[in-house]
Amino acid sequence: MAAPATPGSPAPTPAAPGKLSQGAPRGPPGPPPEPKQLPELIRLKRDGGRLSEGDIRGFVSAVVNGSAQGTQIGAMLMAIRLRGMDLEETVALTQAMAKSGQQLEWPEAWHQQLVDKHSTGGVGDKVSLVLAPALAACGCKVPMISGRGLGHTGGTLDKLESIPGFTVIQSPEQMQGLLEQVGCCIVGQSKKLAPADGILYEARDVTATVDSLPLITASILSKKVVENLSALVMDVKFGEAAVFPSQAEARELARALVGVGAGLGLRVAAALTAMDNPLGRSVGHTLEVEEALLCMDGEGPPDLRDLVTKLGELTSVRCRARGPLPLHLSSDLPAGGALLWLSGQVETQAEGAARVAATLDHGSARGRFERMLAMQGVDPGLARALCSGTPAQRHQLLPGARKQEELLAPADGTVEQVRALPLARVLHELGAGRNRAGESLRPGVGAELLVSVGQRLRRGTPWLRVHLDAPALSDPQRCALQGALVLSDRAPFAAPSPFAELILPPTHTQQ
Repeated sequence: MAAPATPGSPAPTPAAPGKLSQGAPRGPPGPPPEPKQLPELIRLKRDGGRLSEGDIRGFVSAVVNGSAQGTQIGAMLMAIRLRGMDLEETVALTQAMAKSGQQLEWPEAWHQQLVDKHSTGGVGDKVSLVLAPALAACGCKVPMISGRGLGHTGGTLDKLESIPGFTVIQSPEQMQGLLEQVGCCIVGQSKKLAPADGILYEARDVTATVDSLPLITASILSKKVVENLSALVMDVKFGEAAVFPSQAEARELARALVGVGAGLGLRVAAALTAMDNPLGRSVGHTLEVEEALLCMDGEGPPDLRDLVTKLGELTSVRCRARGPLPLHLSSDLPAGGALLWLSGQVETQAEGAARVAATLDHGSARGRFERMLAMQGVDPGLARALCSGTPAQRHQLLPGARKQEELLAPADGTVEQVRALPLARVLHELGAGRNRAGESLRPGVGAELLVSVGQRLRRGTPWLRVHLDAPALSDPQRCALQGALVLSDRAPFAAPSPFAELILPPTHTQQ
């Protein structure tokens, strides 16, 4: 990564939106300009001007040291939301946020092994629980910094904390020990890592600037830059239950993440995946842990396994890409097409996916998961029982809900969709989600899908099992859940893969 410019250096020539500045001939250096005050920076961006790297560093520094007032932070965020930022500005903002705190450092020998995956959030998304240990079993080092539930989406940390004893707070030294002995860790963000992001994230939440593309991009990548990765795979969700309803909107974020990553020297690829239906057949903290373990048994829902192997395929071969790469690939490519382009050699087009699948089928991913649990605070006996027990035995070892209630299909038909959003909202009401930061969760609350998309159903067949602590579902909750089941008259069909598209970096970043 390029070193930041020294304070007071001349601002680069302004660039057109989305383009990097080319610079201009320079005469003898003049005296460095005085740093701009915050009101001047806010005015500049408000009026559509371009902030220099020094301007952005000054703003981020003021945010972290407390000299920026809350009203000034909010005003700058709104100016960015309304006026946008070009690629070079977004790179500078991401870098300044990443450098606002501690940087993680690893042994030089690990450089090409350090990889991570990040998701924009979905319903039933337990991919990280499976992918991190699977990649570790493939020889990667995965220092995964994850988050908690946001709105109706479940958080990876909340799911892991449903396992008694699991500790998400780990020091850099403990993280290195985990990577040395296990190959992966899944931890929460320390306040010492990218503290500017924490402050700006809270401000965005109360200033209606959450949906700003440059602010989203900088927030995500600043936390990944401090990990000192060699490669990052982004899972950008789109659909009714995602941040971005349309694939086109998700593609815009994906391209921003890939482009800014390239500007920072970080190889980023972004997968666009559908989030209209829940991923897998379980939603809720302990139920998703159980389903993740089932996937690591070599079993479980095909859509979950498909996404794990596709993302793992991309990550495990990411550093071997050769030759020209396309800007994006779609799921219409023949099997192995994405890997063929990434690896640059036809004979190894399925190697990445096969290696990840083998860790699931042969138990090596599950073995890494057991060791990670034990090193992150879970009693070794419990970790062993969870990873070696039957599904029924695992269910007894994890916190459960007080009762279960099944819903019946209201008519004959083929399952076109199980709408993830109303399902998640009802589970949130039942205690699976938070209404405010720090609120406790009910880890056993959740739902099991008893049907699959494309399956033919008869009226009166149970299609959903709800796990709840309340005496019963309310009539509105039951009505909302029944509305999530979408039936049609067409013949049964194979459910499509949630994997829709892959966005890759420009060829000149693959040096």
